[in-house]
Amino acid sequence: MHFTDLGIDTRLETQLAHQGITQPTDIQAHAVPTALAGHDIFAQSKTGSGKTLAFLLPAVQRVIKQKALSKRDPRVLIVAPTRELATQVFTQLRLLIAGTNIKAVKILGGENFNDQIKALRNDPHFVIATPGRLADHLTQRSLQLSGLELLIFDEADRILDLGFTEQLKMINDLADHRLRQTLLFSATLDHAQVDALSRNLLKKPKQIMLSAANEQHSDIKQSLYLADHLDHKEALLEHFVKQEDVGQCIIFTATRADTARLSELLNSKGLKAQALAGDLTQSKRLDIMDAFSRENFKILITTDVASRGLDLLSVTHVINFDLPKHAEEYVHRIGRTGRAGFKGTAISLVGPKDWPSYKAIKSFLNDELAFHTVEGLTGKFKGLRDKKPQVQNKVNDKVKPKAKAAPKRKAKPKKPQAPIKAPLNIDGDAPMRRRKKPEQE
Repeated sequence: MHFTDLGIDTRLETQLAHQGITQPTDIQAHAVPTALAGHDIFAQSKTGSGKTLAFLLPAVQRVIKQKALSKRDPRVLIVAPTRELATQVFTQLRLLIAGTNIKAVKILGGENFNDQIKALRNDPHFVIATPGRLADHLTQRSLQLSGLELLIFDEADRILDLGFTEQLKMINDLADHRLRQTLLFSATLDHAQVDALSRNLLKKPKQIMLSAANEQHSDIKQSLYLADHLDHKEALLEHFVKQEDVGQCIIFTATRADTARLSELLNSKGLKAQALAGDLTQSKRLDIMDAFSRENFKILITTDVASRGLDLLSVTHVINFDLPKHAEEYVHRIGRTGRAGFKGTAISLVGPKDWPSYKAIKSFLNDELAFHTVEGLTGKFKGLRDKKPQVQNKVNDKVKPKAKAAPKRKAKPKKPQAPIKAPLNIDGDAPMRRRKKPEQE
């Protein structure tokens, strides 16, 4: 199948060809014609499947070929959970609209609010935004959505997990044009909040489910290694990043402090590494990601802030220095490699503190996830034993029958009690008794 078969404009097909993209992925083949037909979409697709183009292509075509419903309001709004993902979408959009008069702006938290107001006054066709900052502009009335034609939620499950439910409701209420079309993309449709949200956002949606959230990625080789302690993890990490087959590598840690510490450690070993954490300014984060995408350094160390939205084909390895708390996040982390048909490698280090996360991931993926060893770096830790379940009164949800009570013995007859002696008085003497009068003869 070719993009021409999907019904997209030849100008868009030309732009894709300049990027070396000639054939649609599965999610694009299903979502693009459905969106072009005007249907709302409720879609699930695994990471790295090309879903960004699946909603950008019909959005750009709508702006090119259809008359606007409003002269001033933006025509398309794309909401993404993180600044990194929003920036990735914005970058891909700019490649598609190059050479056209279509205007797009990016509205992210951490950037100058007044500069964003000025950009919005230029009446952009596209707005790509994170939910928190978008809600701020809606509250300040620097952005109107009453004429919005197409509302797109990217990674809706992640938006909800980050606590933006109320902001999504506000966006939905204000973008109230009766002809509005809505596309909702999520890593999983089996998410109670996403399901509830979809009922409020979507009108008779077409559901597209191409993969389960826990489906294994065939292009990613996964391997796990047991580690005794922090020093052991660092030794394993140094071993892996020095292998010849490692191109660019993303290392995931549990805390911001770990990103800085590991960056210093690897740089001291002569390896080019930089740390990316949520407490950095937006401009600094963008500078780091831009330098990484240009391959100015080899190793990016980050928290889950970069687990979604990074589409870098040169990333050959992902290393989980610490396992994530949520099993679903494991899938998104390792999905930073093995993209667009390329092969990738995911390595996870599992110490005693990671064991509960390992068990949760194993259950989520329904896979054994066998452990491997490195010669000379094999540790003593072999995993933690499961706690023995406490004995309960229920077996297979049935109450245990009560044990038969022993037959009661016949009570022995009580011996007659001896007459109670008269109590002593407080002085210890027997109380005085009246002497019986002698009977008269």
